[in-house]
Amino acid sequence: MELRRIQYFVAVAEEAHFGRAAERLQMAQPPLSQQIKALEAEMGVTLFRRTTRKVEITPAGERFLKRAREILAAVDDAVTEAEQVARGLLGRIAIGFTGSATYDLLPSLVRVLRADLPGIELDVYGEMLTPRQVLALEDGTLDLALLRPPVRSSAIDVRILRREPLIAVLPAQHPLADKGPVRLADLADDTFITYPSHNRSVVYEAVIDACQHAGFVPAAMHEVAETSTLVSFVAAGLGVALVPASVRHLQITGACYLPLAGTTREVELALATRVNEPSPLVARVRARAEAFIGGGRKVKTPRH
Repeated sequence: MELRRIQYFVAVAEEAHFGRAAERLQMAQPPLSQQIKALEAEMGVTLFRRTTRKVEITPAGERFLKRAREILAAVDDAVTEAEQVARGLLGRIAIGFTGSATYDLLPSLVRVLRADLPGIELDVYGEMLTPRQVLALEDGTLDLALLRPPVRSSAIDVRILRREPLIAVLPAQHPLADKGPVRLADLADDTFITYPSHNRSVVYEAVIDACQHAGFVPAAMHEVAETSTLVSFVAAGLGVALVPASVRHLQITGACYLPLAGTTREVELALATRVNEPSPLVARVRARAEAFIGGGRKVKTPRH
C-alpha cells in the first residue's frame, strides 16, 4: 500500500469533498478520484459513498481513518527521530568515569547533559580504572570515558581536559593533619593506601613516582580499587594516601585533605572515545563535555 494513497484518503475524509481535497493536495481532482478508487480496490472495501452532491465516509472508512492518521503521525515521528539521531540529539550513550571524576564531575556533567540534550539517554558508570575503561571503549560497552592518561591503545582517541596536582589524605588524628601543607618525605614511615598496582592504575604509578622523588618507597601499602574505599580506609586510621585534588569533593568524616609542599606532581584527566567514531551523538556529547570541563587538546596515543 502506497503511503501517498493513505495521505489522499485522509484529505478526502477530512474535507468530505474531492474538489477541496484536491486543492489541499495541490493536484487535479480526476487523478485523486482514481487513486481513492485504486485504494478501495486494493483493500477490497468501500471507503466513501459518493453522490452528485457530497461524499460520505463509510463505517469501514471511519475505522481506517483512525488508523491512517496514526500511520501518518508515526511516519512523521520516524522522520523527526531520524533527523534528531543524525544531528546527535537523540539516542543512548554510555559514559565511564574514573574514580575521582565520579565524585567531582559525574553529578555536574550529567545534569548539564540532561538539561542541554534532553533527547539523550545516559548510561553512567563510576569508579572505573583506566585499563578497564579502555577495554570497555574497545568492546563497545562505553562510548566515552573520563580517564587518566596514558592510554596504551591505538584504537582510542584521547583529549586532555585538565591537569590537577596530587594532594595528601590524612586521618584526622594524624600528627600532621592540622599543620598545613605536608612534605611528602614526612610521610615516609606511614602505611600508604593506594589504587591497585596490578591493574596499572595511572594514579598508583604517579604516587610511587612522587614518593621516589621524595627519597623513599612506601614500606607498607594497602591496595583498594575504589576511591570511596581508599578515603574510608584513611579515615579509619589505616594509613595515608595521595590522590588527585578533585577527590576533595568526596567528604568522609575522619579524613582531611592537605596540599603537598615541595612537589609539583600532577595527573591528567582526559576524555576518550574510539578513533574515527562515526556517531553524531558521541561527537555532540564529547563537544559539550569539553566545553563544560575545558580543554580538549588531542594527544598522540602511545603504541605498544
